[in-house]
Amino acid sequence: MYFEEIKLNTEIEIAPVIIDKQKMIAFARDYDNIPLHTDEEYAKKTPFGKLIAPGVMSFMSVWSKYLEADVFGEELIAGKSTKIEWIKPVYAEDVLSAKAKITAKTERNEKNGIVELTIEAYNQHGELVLTDVTESVVKKKGFKK
Repeated sequence: MYFEEIKLNTEIEIAPVIIDKQKMIAFARDYDNIPLHTDEEYAKKTPFGKLIAPGVMSFMSVWSKYLEADVFGEELIAGKSTKIEWIKPVYAEDVLSAKAKITAKTERNEKNGIVELTIEAYNQHGELVLTDVTESVVKKKGFKK
């Protein structure tokens, strides 16, 4: 979808994703290896009471489902920025559902523009667990390269 075709406030439903415990621990060992994510005995003594998912893993789980919607298609040039805010912990076996909304469009040049997308992810209890604001560079009509 070209920059000119994108409508502000368009909402995109994102398919639910289950946070698999073994994948969560494996991700943590590779990318966020702290006891809160990998050591169940340690996690029991924290305010969370059990292991929590690494924040980036929680976001990427939702993001991968968002990408399946392929909103911008071949007109997506690249990501520009992202800002994630974690609001509540995500635990193993939580089911995250999310929605995305086009929240801003900015002309950049004759070839492309910036589209801001805001994602809100909720757990199975309807609690907001994270938000993300991502900016993407999207082609304008007539731009071939």
